[in-house]
Amino acid sequence: MPAKYSHVKKRAATTPVKKSPSKKTLPTQQVERPIPLSPVTKLERAIARIILLRYEQDIARLFSTRLYSIALVHLPTFVIRCAALGGPGWAAYNADTDEIKDFFRAAIGMDMRQAGERVATKSVLWSYTAFRHFAMSNNIHVCQKRGLHSNRLLPHYDAVKSHLESLEAMPPPAFAKPPHLGSLEEGEIALEQACEAKYASIWGPKNEWCPKLRLGYEKLSQTLWRVAREFDVRGYGTVLRDKLTTKWCDCGCSTDHLGEVCERTVREDEEENGVRLGKQREWDGRGSGVFGWDTDEEEDIWEISLDFGGPEFGLEPLPENEDNFENDMTIGELMEWRFVKAERKKEEGNVAFRKGDYLSAVQHYQAAYDIEPELPHYQLNLAAANLKLSNWIAAEAACTKALSQHHSVKGYFRRAKARKMLGRDEEAIRDLRAILKLQPTNVDAIQELVLLLPPAPSETLSSSTSSINPSGERLGIVKTKKPKPLPFARTGLDDRRLKFVHVPTPAADPSLLGSCPHHTHVCEHGHHHHHHGHSHKEKDKEKGKSRGTTLAAAGIGSASKREKEQALEAEMLRVLEAMKVDNLTLSIVAPGWDRYVVRRAD
Repeated sequence: MPAKYSHVKKRAATTPVKKSPSKKTLPTQQVERPIPLSPVTKLERAIARIILLRYEQDIARLFSTRLYSIALVHLPTFVIRCAALGGPGWAAYNADTDEIKDFFRAAIGMDMRQAGERVATKSVLWSYTAFRHFAMSNNIHVCQKRGLHSNRLLPHYDAVKSHLESLEAMPPPAFAKPPHLGSLEEGEIALEQACEAKYASIWGPKNEWCPKLRLGYEKLSQTLWRVAREFDVRGYGTVLRDKLTTKWCDCGCSTDHLGEVCERTVREDEEENGVRLGKQREWDGRGSGVFGWDTDEEEDIWEISLDFGGPEFGLEPLPENEDNFENDMTIGELMEWRFVKAERKKEEGNVAFRKGDYLSAVQHYQAAYDIEPELPHYQLNLAAANLKLSNWIAAEAACTKALSQHHSVKGYFRRAKARKMLGRDEEAIRDLRAILKLQPTNVDAIQELVLLLPPAPSETLSSSTSSINPSGERLGIVKTKKPKPLPFARTGLDDRRLKFVHVPTPAADPSLLGSCPHHTHVCEHGHHHHHHGHSHKEKDKEKGKSRGTTLAAAGIGSASKREKEQALEAEMLRVLEAMKVDNLTLSIVAPGWDRYVVRRAD
């Protein structure tokens, strides 16, 4: 052996030589590391998150005020109409029926649709005002025309972050009666007086029927709040959420946009009213929004016009002479017309669905949702069509979007079906159990649960609509406490079945169209009221808050008043003509608290 190989030892001949496996050289995998966020982007995301959280708390609080107003103003009328057909004790015995709950759900859903935009407008203004006063208290420059730019808050990022953390630590927004509001005694008094004038001669002594009415009114109020808690405020305000999550977070100019929109309004308000003691804002925003409730700032958003906009909102420019500009159409009226157009698309989808053209139905339902994203039932229709097409993932996504606004039986059931077909039985079971929390006697949900859960020897399915026994607990059926017996005997009138029918909106009836763009209806007392107007324009003019070009949606600029009326009427007629589907003119029903009739169902 040559010298250079002498250090190698010879292996025994009997030992087989083991070849080491060949090691393949793998390409170097580069792990994508997240790009560190710039300080400006962190600031922008914190600001956007603050605006969103404050909005969620604001809508929960302001809509709670709205629910109190409904209980005080509209529920007495509802009790009277029920008592007229079912007697004074009918509401007390039937306050928790599905028929009443469905009526409340429809009306609350329409209110939430309006609240999603109305509160967003007000809440953003409140949040900007809080940022603005924080800047002023720290000697940060605020431009008179463009307002506060976010970059000027960069040195104070720690304070912004601290405020965000305090908001995130707050309980989730939920509906609850604001503590500063009083009892419903005024509603009870109005209810008694109206019934005494109409039915005292029929019902007999007041001490016999008055306690029944009071108890029914109280129980209906409790049902109203229970139904309202099925709605999740975090699913509303889609336009605001889209801007905060896709357009304002990373572009470095969110408060620049806000400043241009809000600064003029804030300055005009301060010039007219001054900075009152209750409106002296510190960093926490006292006097505006989350921390400003129980003050003059907690306004009824249905009673004022919030159309303070301009080119920033994609509308036509304001006319040169702003002082003489008249706001001819309220937010409610614009939203009503948008709802009419969305309903037309939905009905076109229904026609296609009945014909079995599910692809076309999907397109129409999606178009309806694009027009009116604050109503969940378009997503439920979309889910039904996708289920027919076996598009399980799309159906699940549509149901999830609808359930983010309203925890409905249809939403849970259709999502359970989609998840079952995707092989995700555990999630489907959770959805079916959620149905039983809303409707413990829902037979379809019980049957689906029995099929999905492992069989138990002692388990039998009852043929009636009552809950399963003894497997109700395993199915997730909550045992409800037996209601306390009422302090008065049940009568035959209390067993009457009543139904509540929302009447079509006058905007969908050409016979009700007049030359005036503000359609009116006559209540039972003969007084004329504006539909969805609640504009109180005289009040708005005094406050200087009636501005913005809301007629731009109808293609109307700064023409004379008569020209605007003619153009608006032409637009209405054009929409009504387009509302014909298969030679049938649609009867658009916009559920509300003042457009319904009570009828006997038996």
